[in-house]
Amino acid sequence: MDTIILALMFVVVVAVIVTLTSGVKIVQPYEQAIYMRLGKFVKVLNQGLNIVCPLVNEVVKIDLRTEVLDVPKQEVITKDNSPVEVDAVIYIKVTDPKNAFFEVTNYRLATVNLAQTTLRSIIGEMELDEILSSREKINVNLRDILDENTDKWGVKIEAVEIREVDPARKVKDSMEEQTSAERRRRAAILEADGQKRAAILEAEGKKRSRILEAEGMRQSMILEAEGRRLATILEGQGEAQKLRILSVGAASMDSKAMSVLSMQTLQEVGKGESSKIFFPMEVTKLVEGVSEYIGSANRTPDRQVSDTDDIRRAVGDPDDILGPIPTPEEIDREKNRRNEPVAEDMGDVDEVLQPPKDA
Repeated sequence: MDTIILALMFVVVVAVIVTLTSGVKIVQPYEQAIYMRLGKFVKVLNQGLNIVCPLVNEVVKIDLRTEVLDVPKQEVITKDNSPVEVDAVIYIKVTDPKNAFFEVTNYRLATVNLAQTTLRSIIGEMELDEILSSREKINVNLRDILDENTDKWGVKIEAVEIREVDPARKVKDSMEEQTSAERRRRAAILEADGQKRAAILEAEGKKRSRILEAEGMRQSMILEAEGRRLATILEGQGEAQKLRILSVGAASMDSKAMSVLSMQTLQEVGKGESSKIFFPMEVTKLVEGVSEYIGSANRTPDRQVSDTDDIRRAVGDPDDILGPIPTPEEIDREKNRRNEPVAEDMGDVDEVLQPPKDA
């Protein structure tokens, strides 16, 4: 009898514990729970400890964290009739647990199926090249469409990413051939452009070379002409000064001295190896002057030797007649000045090579 009583008491205690436990619900910080009693929605339970009616309650917990859903790969025909296989990844988050539970049977499955159909519709309206180059555009359009349709389910589409776009094998081969042909075309264009630029640069170099060569020849000819001109002027000036010096020196010589100089001249001429001799004066006059100097000088009176005053009265001041005689240093400076630009040397030469003042 005592054993039966103890067993009944144990059953009662266990039943009480189970009953009390069924009335205590703990909701995690990242969850919310739907509380229903006898098939009727009561409220949404927030995080923490919640006391509900035991035995007749039903609590469904819903995760509020961001979930990642994989959209299976599917084959889609593009606008230009190119078959491609496309898959995607969706990031969703439950914002309204009540709607996510009551408005749709399974919000995850519903979202994935909706993403598949929407992705097929978007891809079917685009060409293959546009799909491969506009993934970001596809992601934005797909996210906006899904977010609008899942809003009544209490589900927010945070992001959609196209993971892979895989064209058919034949399409890939055609794309590779197209890419290869495009690269060959660009290479041919670049090579032709390089040859064109090289030819232009080579022609430009030859042109500049010829211009510089012609300019150098012109400068060289100008400098040579200036050098010859300067040499001619200096040589003429030297000859003129020589003649003036001879004239001044001869003014003080008598006829006997002239005869001696004439004889010396004949002697120098006779030393030459030429078989023909041309005399610049009549030989008889020269012989006559020599004979008068040697044998019969008493019949010809000597000409009076001119002094400095006589020379100055006859031909003028000797210093003015001789003119400035340049020193070697002045001639070197003049040569160095010839190396300067021709346009600057022209005026300097005219000033340096002024003829001496006449008496």
